[in-house]
Amino acid sequence: MNLNESVTVICASKYFDTSQMRKLYQKQVFHFGENRVQDMLKKMDELKDLSITWHFIGHLQTNKVKDMINQIDYLHTLDRISLAESIQKYAEHKVKCFIQVNLTEEDQKSGINPNNLTQFLLEIRKYDKIEVIGLMTIGKDMDAIATEHAFMMLDSLAKRENLPYRSMGMTSDYELAIKHHATHLRIGRKFLDLL
Repeated sequence: MNLNESVTVICASKYFDTSQMRKLYQKQVFHFGENRVQDMLKKMDELKDLSITWHFIGHLQTNKVKDMINQIDYLHTLDRISLAESIQKYAEHKVKCFIQVNLTEEDQKSGINPNNLTQFLLEIRKYDKIEVIGLMTIGKDMDAIATEHAFMMLDSLAKRENLPYRSMGMTSDYELAIKHHATHLRIGRKFLDLL
């Protein structure tokens, strides 16, 4: 992966154990993203001697917010007001959040409808524990055209809303994401090459 320095590469580490994560850390991988709260908290405990930047990149249930919101550096999946309310209730400091937008129109994917984004951003302003820094989306499996369209739209929405960061792109589609100004990539399998 030849990337410029403006792109933050997050190791999506749900299939990596803590010994593998230690090896990656020694190879200058400092950003890790987890999908499940319990797994993340266990890994955080085992790796607490390392200066890791933690990203939560999975769907977050409101009943799990209390356990983890003060442990993470970034949340990539803010997608509903009930989640914002829970963060507001339990966060002890401002949490850097990406708003997840569903741009592939797949029912099984979380994320707000792009038509509701401006209104959602207005509503989020009243929660002073939330700092919206950008937008996040997930491409469509096995469909490069739909994925590129989603990434192009996310870039356009982020520009329109004057948000600096775009979290998009995984192992199979990160090159398309970079083409459309991704600032944060969530890469998993590719990191196996470093082990």
